[in-house]
Order: sequence, then structure tokens, then C-alpha cells
Amino acid sequence: MKRAGVLYGMETDFPPALVDEINARRGSGVVAEHIRVGGIKMAEPSGYDVIVDRISHDIPFYRAYLKNAVLGGTVVINNPFWWSADDKFFNYALASRLGVAAPRTVLLPHKNHPPDTTAQSMRNLIYPLNWEEIFEYVGFPAFLKPHSGGGWKHVYHVHSPAEFYDAYDRTGDLCMVLQAAVNYREYFRCYVVGQKKVHIMAYDPRQPHAHRYVLNPPQYEVGLLERVERDALTLCRALGYDLNTVEFAVEDGVPYAIDFLNPAPDAGLASVGRDNFDWIVNAVADYVIETAHAGTAESGELHWASMLGQKSAASGD
Repeated sequence: MKRAGVLYGMETDFPPALVDEINARRGSGVVAEHIRVGGIKMAEPSGYDVIVDRISHDIPFYRAYLKNAVLGGTVVINNPFWWSADDKFFNYALASRLGVAAPRTVLLPHKNHPPDTTAQSMRNLIYPLNWEEIFEYVGFPAFLKPHSGGGWKHVYHVHSPAEFYDAYDRTGDLCMVLQAAVNYREYFRCYVVGQKKVHIMAYDPRQPHAHRYVLNPPQYEVGLLERVERDALTLCRALGYDLNTVEFAVEDGVPYAIDFLNPAPDAGLASVGRDNFDWIVNAVADYVIETAHAGTAESGELHWASMLGQKSAASGD
């Protein structure tokens, strides 16, 4: 019998529903459990064939546990090594290379020095920055937001240089990006599972959190949803994520990838609604069972040099 574990924190809906769904499929050959861990012995196998990770981005102890589990042969959804290395600014740059539309984005240095650093630590930094060039490239209105993060924390909607400077002064030692705002008419949030299944949800980030998922979406232009699905798969396959959400803001018929670093996406029943909740529970259960028997995630071994458009030095090419 294959074993699957779910690692989670404050969530109350998705983890138990996923465990129950897997265990309800009695002929699947997979049993699911709520993981319990204590002190972790180095190089000791976890005992699980598959682990679904919902919390390690917030808890370094869990991230280290999952890396150790991978060393012992466990497949972790999502890959904890790449998740640790990824950031949103890289995501936008990658999207542009892949032909997926992304808003113009500039990476900015920390407003305040990071802990245990001084002005001397920043001796390679141009100072002052050429703000006029940055503003001309990005344009206004724009969003100032962390280069890696989530939950709409530390996000500022700015409409002028004055508003930008005021917001930037409040970012402390966070590393930020300035990104062109998309004047969208349609907005989508897409679950992507196993780099195969896509569930497109009409979404309105301007609404209160509990009302952002649109229950009765309108008809869309021919081809729009097909492009959204194609672009979502392109991004997740390139990044190697087997569970993710990808968000698109659509302006003049063009879906711009806004956010696709969500490897522990919201799956709360109260926020996503019953239909979306049932879809994600069933899709992830399918994928966990498939992966447990295959012994590898869909992405398999991830060759980052190939993803970055570079030839591997080991290939000798």
C-alpha cells in the first residue's frame, strides 16, 4: 500500500477533505494521512511515497523536513528545492521569454539596508537610481509589491512619482518590484494540477476576499479561455509546479500573467465556493494517487539550465 501525507497549518477545509477523498477510493492502493513530525534524523526516509506541502513556505523547519524527505525518495508536491529558489520577478522575466504576456516590471533595491548590512555592503549599487528612466519604462498607474510574497501584503497601487516615493519609503528592507498596472476588464484565477489539468475561475480582486470568485461569469471572446489555459500550462510546465494557481488580468483581449507563484494556493471552501472546492480536491486526489504509483511527479527531474534557455555544462555542448 502506498502512503501519502498532507502537511499543513491553519487550513481547516482542504487538507482533511483531500485525506478523506483519497481514503474513500478504497481500490486506489493509496492511503492518506495527516502528517505528524518531531525531531528529524538526517537522511532518514519519511515513510511517505508522496507528500502534499501546504505550509513549508511559512515554516523553515517544514521546508528542511521536506528536502530531507526528497533525499529519501519521497515525491513532494511542490518541489521544495525549486520553490525555495523561485521568486516573482524571475517569474515575470521567464514569462516574457516564453511568449506569455506579462506587465512591464522593474526590480528595485531595498529602501533600507537588509539586516546586518551597511552602505558599504551596497557598493555595487548605482545611487541615486535613474528614477525617470524607471518611471518611463513602467508608466503609471503601477503596483509596488514584494519581489516574492503573497496574500496582497505590502502591495501599493501608485498613480504618480509622489505616491510611489511615499509607498517606497514604507517598504523597509523588503525587496520590491514596480509593475505596470493592467486596466483589466476580465480577470481569471486558474488552478493548475499535474501540469495537465486547468480549472479557470472568473475572479475579481477588487472585491472583499469572500466575494472575489465570480459565480455567474459572462460569455467571453472566442479563444480567450483557450489562450488562458495554454499560457497557464506553459508557465507551470516551465517552472515545474504540479500544484499552482496562475492569475491573468485581461486588457484589450490580452491575458497578462499577474501572479503565478502560488504553490500552496487558496483552497478554502468559504472563499472559493463549493464547485471550485470540489474540483481542486478531486483533481489533487487524482494526481496524488497517480504520482504515488508512478514514483515521480509529472515534472520528473528538473533541468534548470534547459528551462533557462542555456545548455547544460555537463552536456559538453
